[in-house]
Amino acid sequence: MSHQRNPRSLLTPAMHHVLDRMARTRQLPLHALTPAQARQVYEVGAGMLDIPGHKLARVQDLHVPTRDGQAIGARLYAPSAEVLPVLLYFHGGGFTIGSVATHDALCRHLSHLAHCAVVSVDYRLAPEHKFPTAANDAWDALQWLAAQASALGLDGSRVAVGGDSAGGTLAIVSAIEARDAGLPLVLQLLFYPGCAAHQDTPSHQTFAHGFVIEEPHISWFFNNYVNTPADRDDWRFAPLLAPDVDGLAPAWIGLAECDPLVDEGVLYADKLRAAGVAVDLEIYRGVVHEFIKMGRVIPEALQAHADAARAVRQAFGAS
Repeated sequence: MSHQRNPRSLLTPAMHHVLDRMARTRQLPLHALTPAQARQVYEVGAGMLDIPGHKLARVQDLHVPTRDGQAIGARLYAPSAEVLPVLLYFHGGGFTIGSVATHDALCRHLSHLAHCAVVSVDYRLAPEHKFPTAANDAWDALQWLAAQASALGLDGSRVAVGGDSAGGTLAIVSAIEARDAGLPLVLQLLFYPGCAAHQDTPSHQTFAHGFVIEEPHISWFFNNYVNTPADRDDWRFAPLLAPDVDGLAPAWIGLAECDPLVDEGVLYADKLRAAGVAVDLEIYRGVVHEFIKMGRVIPEALQAHADAARAVRQAFGAS
């Protein structure tokens, strides 16, 4: 990569400013905290740079049964009482942190912009629930949503999956499971998804430190999630290892240029295209991982929301 010498020179001025402010707060890094503390810190910080949540006609908490007899939480958002198509959304957070609450404003905004229902899933988190619990919860939630759509007043013939970061991984896994089960999806909506087994692409080196999600964070998240290193070579952890992606739902993929995960996102787009799957790939210049939750200060976040919502509307057959 030509920009390895000073990758910070790639940042937009606004992004630079945000990273400087974060550095000055001198908070303990997430990987120095317990998972419970890290969740709390992330929860408190989640709304600081995010846009205020849209008021919507319908916001409803749901309970989703899982294969092991537990129930997980989910939240349904809809801009009107019509029978709407639905996006099933999985939040980011390295399988360890994050919740429906941390991604509330984002899901409200997507619902508003795309004029569709969004169901956001509180899948179970590591290390209390290790691999493949999150992946199983995601697929269980998708099957449940497809079966319950009409009872919920939703259009079960038009379903998409989406997520950011680790949630993007879960969306991809669900899309592969859906294809194998013959459950039709219209779109995979992926913000900087995790796709690779190991942090060994050039962008992982270039953006290892000083770009919000740092190498020690990623290792900490993944070590919380996997039982053994062998789990990393399972395609449900690393979808780039999926034996085939033929016949998957089309994908909209939004990546951050200054993100350790950018290269694996591009590789996944390439893998889909090679299999004949339609892909719309957007790389937002000069921004970092997590940027889509910084809409108050990072204009690219609002651009990404608008681009993603347009892809959702088109996939659902709306103008």
